[in-house]
Amino acid sequence: MPEVMGQVAGQIVDDARSRAPSRWLWRIALVAGAIMMPGLASHAPAQEAKPRAIEPRAVVELFTSQGCSSCPAADKLLGELAKDPSLIAVSMPIDYWDYLGWKDTLANPKFSARQRGYAGERGDRKVYTPQIIVNGEAHALGSDRAAIDKAIGDTRARGGVMNVAVKASVEGNHVKISAADAGAGSPQAAEVWICGLRASVPVAIARGENSGRDVVYHNVVRRWLKVGDWNGKATSWSVPLENIRGEDVDGVVVYLQQGAWQKPGAMLGAAYAQLGPQ
Repeated sequence: MPEVMGQVAGQIVDDARSRAPSRWLWRIALVAGAIMMPGLASHAPAQEAKPRAIEPRAVVELFTSQGCSSCPAADKLLGELAKDPSLIAVSMPIDYWDYLGWKDTLANPKFSARQRGYAGERGDRKVYTPQIIVNGEAHALGSDRAAIDKAIGDTRARGGVMNVAVKASVEGNHVKISAADAGAGSPQAAEVWICGLRASVPVAIARGENSGRDVVYHNVVRRWLKVGDWNGKATSWSVPLENIRGEDVDGVVVYLQQGAWQKPGAMLGAAYAQLGPQ
């Protein structure tokens, strides 16, 4: 079990097989809209405190599959989103299309369960590929940049989303993590998770809908570990690198999220740190 400062890190997500996917599988496009950002007025009368706006402004999770012919465009777009320093973009390959003739080499059944968990929390049962979840609150077609931008703006406008400062850094053989005090309007409880990422994974697909295609997957989650719980107070943790390393992991994302991995909620804060050579 990982060593921590103040709390215990554990609960590595395993690779146990998940149940069959929901029969409600969708491929949809969302209408683009303008991003609305709150403004600040100087010398204004005292007002009720509003949630802080900090960066990164969004965590973007792409649920994708090597067996989905609509996914390569979304995989390419995620690579572009990953270059934006104000975003944290990750790929979570699912396994429910494996029966179509090609078994996804990166898929984890727990990602499929997470995607269904998001749909259950939203109450819309919309589970499809390529699907992007923004800040744990909204979904969009993974290849539709305008819809993704709109979802980022919409979730930021709700308040209580991505307004807790989270930091991650590599110090010696540990990843040091900190989460600040809750700001005005922020929830007071969340789980802290760390993901080991592989920045670029090229895959030659030999069968199925993408037969003959070479696709590059970006920021693929290869390790997934619960660090601890946050109660609204400034807290720090230390995770041994040996618990994150492996499978060519070269970076980590730490996120603070309401709910649980089976029933994920709003993202409250996140941070990225690059790992040095193994």
